[in-house]
Amino acid sequence: MTKWKTSFFDRVHKQIDICLSTLSFLAAHSLMASCTLAICSDHAKDYNYFFITLLVVVCWYLSFSFWGVYDLSHSLGVSIRKTIKAILAALIMLIVALYFLRINDLSRLELCLFICINVFLLSLSKVIIYTARFRSIGRPNHTRYVIVVGAKERAKEVIGKILADNEQGLTIHGCIEIEDGLIGTEVAQGVKVLDHIKNLETFLRMTIIDEIIFAMPLSKILNGERYISLAEEMGVSVRIIPDWQLHHLMYRPAVASIHFEEFVGIPTMALHTTPPNKLKLFFKHVFDYCSASIGLILLGPLMLIIAAMIKILDPGPVLFTQERCGLNGRRFHVYKFRTMEEGAENKLDQLRDLNEADGPVFKINNDPRIIPHIGKFLRKTGLDELPQLFNVLRGEMSIVGPRPPIPSEVNEYDTWHCRRLSMKPGITCTWQTQSKRNETSFEEWMRLDLAYIDNWNFWNDFRILLKTCKVVFLAEGR
Repeated sequence: MTKWKTSFFDRVHKQIDICLSTLSFLAAHSLMASCTLAICSDHAKDYNYFFITLLVVVCWYLSFSFWGVYDLSHSLGVSIRKTIKAILAALIMLIVALYFLRINDLSRLELCLFICINVFLLSLSKVIIYTARFRSIGRPNHTRYVIVVGAKERAKEVIGKILADNEQGLTIHGCIEIEDGLIGTEVAQGVKVLDHIKNLETFLRMTIIDEIIFAMPLSKILNGERYISLAEEMGVSVRIIPDWQLHHLMYRPAVASIHFEEFVGIPTMALHTTPPNKLKLFFKHVFDYCSASIGLILLGPLMLIIAAMIKILDPGPVLFTQERCGLNGRRFHVYKFRTMEEGAENKLDQLRDLNEADGPVFKINNDPRIIPHIGKFLRKTGLDELPQLFNVLRGEMSIVGPRPPIPSEVNEYDTWHCRRLSMKPGITCTWQTQSKRNETSFEEWMRLDLAYIDNWNFWNDFRILLKTCKVVFLAEGR
């Protein structure tokens, strides 16, 4: 795991534990105060529990910091044992502090109850965190796919460090080289040379790649800046293992930002076309999951009503699923309420001549395949997109982001169109909030999505959500 992630998650993990410990103390105090049993009433006393709560926070914080509870390389059992040791050490610190401060109102029974609740809640939190971490390993939406440019000693070193660092969530597709004779040869631990660098564009179109790592010296790559420019244009991140001869790289990025970062213990120069603030993107993901969860709870009754109306008005399934392209070309099935008659996709070829949209997108007004009454209403309000909240919970989509295209559309993309896939797709986007979105040309649609990526911030997402609500209430869709 990179340093910023390790440091950030350590802080968040510690704050969660401190909050749970404070909650445990307040719960123990409340239970003692409300208990009517004689054994409780004999021990329940009035005291300044606000001050003692502050002592609990300080003691537990110091103890958790000392015992190294937050090293995720440990097994779940080791983590729980360390947590219990840290709690007992914090308890000793608290007792000593109470002794020197001459505070003797806190009963031993209340302390025992507090420790029992604290051990239970923190152990449960560790089980949840480790379970979530285990489930995320190997899942396409939590894995970054990389290719390595080079096949010599430096490439072998990088590959070895990546394979040894299982916290990064990286999968190496293979290597690409500048020598045809090396194609097919094994570089290290099952990683092979897959193609020549001159075929990079075709390779990136056909393969899910999140990042290209240039392990060989830039001076050895003829027109190396052309391939970096290509990756930038397609929205693929680039990482360069510097040989400190960067004067060979006569290239200035058009949209990518340049950073010097540590990568699996190696100093690297990275070019990213997506928003560089990873902490803000993390909070965007948190917002997505929270919003999707709350949305499904609040909108659940409405979704059931819509499902029932579809079932009554047209035979067939309630949901329509379709394969779409997500982050950097990942394939997934998007969920929508079915607004067209069953088998509508099979009639698409018959209606090609009626297409009113330019580019690879297909749209026509008054589509004859739409289910009467309910179908047009759902499309105009955009309520047919509500099941995509499940896609958000699965980590395949975001609340706000470029709309996910179908694979056949992506196959017709120009090179610069591909960069819109560099950010997770969303349920709503800038294009969907346009007053005359169906009159927007395909090229302008692409530019709107790229402008969203280049200028992403929380306020922009909030503004798009407000405009989306307006579109829903005024039924401005089609």
